[in-house]
Amino acid sequence: MTGQAPATEGLAPGADLSSIHHWLLKHNPELRAQQAELEAAQARILPAGALPNPMVGLELEGIDPSGLSLAPAQVGSSTWRIRQNIPLWGKRELMRSVAKSEAGAIESARARTILELLASADQAYVRFWQVDETIAVVDRLIGLLDQMGEVAQARYALGVAAQQDAIRAQVARTQMQAERIERLAMREDAAAMLNAVLGRPADAPLRRPQSAPEFALPVATLKEALTLVREGQHPAVRSQRAMAAAASQAAEWQRRQRYPDLSLGLGAMQVGNRIEGYELMIELEVPLQRRALHEREHAAARARDAADLRVEATLTELQGQLGVAWSVWDSARSRRQLIEQTLLPQTQANFDSALASYRVGDVDFSTLLEALEAWQGADLARLDARRDELSAAASLRSLLGSNS
Repeated sequence: MTGQAPATEGLAPGADLSSIHHWLLKHNPELRAQQAELEAAQARILPAGALPNPMVGLELEGIDPSGLSLAPAQVGSSTWRIRQNIPLWGKRELMRSVAKSEAGAIESARARTILELLASADQAYVRFWQVDETIAVVDRLIGLLDQMGEVAQARYALGVAAQQDAIRAQVARTQMQAERIERLAMREDAAAMLNAVLGRPADAPLRRPQSAPEFALPVATLKEALTLVREGQHPAVRSQRAMAAAASQAAEWQRRQRYPDLSLGLGAMQVGNRIEGYELMIELEVPLQRRALHEREHAAARARDAADLRVEATLTELQGQLGVAWSVWDSARSRRQLIEQTLLPQTQANFDSALASYRVGDVDFSTLLEALEAWQGADLARLDARRDELSAAASLRSLLGSNS
């Protein structure tokens, strides 16, 4: 993970969220595959309502068995025919509408995939950023332990403190160095997860985060969020509604199969090299298989009902996920605010006081070390709470249909 240049086209992503989003939308193989599927579905709309191909035929009569000639001018008579089947009762328009609704469903499903992938990328990036920040906290802790060790060594040189104080500072520093190694491994793991979401090799380079990610929610309360979901603007709901529309149109098309289609045919009768006459043919399909027709109508109607119920099921699922994500976000936000506004200032003041008191011998080194651990522990807890808050916010934005 290297690089300090500004985020521009051609550089590795990672410096900020916009670089992550740009790479994901441009390079993710799943989105590219769904784009191809969408274009295929859109290409099926026009032919779905097209007339069937006409049938062209040639009938030869009076073939001389001794000559075995099949040339139309060398047989007794020839009849050239062309026949076209013409669906009536708006069946072509219905099939075109079915194809259009199915394409709309695929388009909305792709929009849902974009939201979900962006949420996954945001959450992976939050973890990537948070681990990087915890390494900075550990580095600061190591620096403070160096400072404490210097104070302890100076007091030992003056004969007012035990040598054990300086040794304990060195032991604590070594432990923090081991902690730093673990967190560096966690950063590599977070980078691999982020690359996986982006569709990149696990060891592909990522730039270091330049600032903390921020996610603005389009609503202020859970009630507003639930209302927004019930309005059905989430791509998952739109996709299911488009599929329900397609199923309804398919059921209506099946119902109109009760009515016959028309076939028109024209023919020309040839004798020798002359056209001796013409023929006109009109055919109507007779729907006599009533039981089979009834069962097909029943199957189409039940498929329509199932599609309608899936709309409701999707709405219910989204509302449930929204409630859980909102609870996690609200809890993490409250925890983070408590740490930032109360616990962190208190533990920092406690450490500053303990360090000043240790310099003059009013407290022992154990008290000073506990104060440092409490302060830095609070800072790490703040980062954990911020991670949970941002991850939940990314989920909420996805559930609310927002990726801006």
